[in-house]
Amino acid sequence: MEDGSRRVAELDTGFFVRWLTETASAVDREADRLTELDSAIGDADHGSNLRRGFTAVTAALTDKPPPSPGAALGLAGRTLVSKVGGASGPLYGTLLRRTGRELGDAATVSREELARAMSTGVEAVAALGGAAEGDKTMLDALLPAVRALPESFTAARRAAAEGAVGTVPMRARRGRASYLGERSIGHEDPGAASSLLLVAALERSWEAADE
Repeated sequence: MEDGSRRVAELDTGFFVRWLTETASAVDREADRLTELDSAIGDADHGSNLRRGFTAVTAALTDKPPPSPGAALGLAGRTLVSKVGGASGPLYGTLLRRTGRELGDAATVSREELARAMSTGVEAVAALGGAAEGDKTMLDALLPAVRALPESFTAARRAAAEGAVGTVPMRARRGRASYLGERSIGHEDPGAASSLLLVAALERSWEAADE
């Protein structure tokens, strides 16, 4: 059952920690696939970089339990920036840190509040990378997901999945893949693929909270 038809609960710190650790597990499972995608149009290190970064995020959350949802995202973002090389560390770090900053010190947040905060985070990612929707980047999964999030976590995951698959026929206009020109067509963007993992982990965390 989709969360849009269920009682809308407030999302507490435990939910956000679960989301981040679930993302880390998903990245670990899919790291080889992410690297394979990146080998076609990038530097062949996306999966290994994110695995290292999110492993460090899990350790940081255990070592220093955050006091609020915003603090959890801020800690994760700072850890990714410090542990992940290439573009993925700064981009994912910016997404999580800016989202956390928008949530502030609130002990709980609603899904709608998370959607607004993530929208600000995604805008910061776009500004950092100089990219827009349709450029064959992580934004092609994140922007549709954020637009759908006020409806439900399931709608956000479906939108991210459609966005990630939708990058296959695109020609890359930003990032390492843009250097390939027409040869970037026919490949799924690895950043969009990893962004889908993040959004899918959000849905799974909600389902776990409702069990």
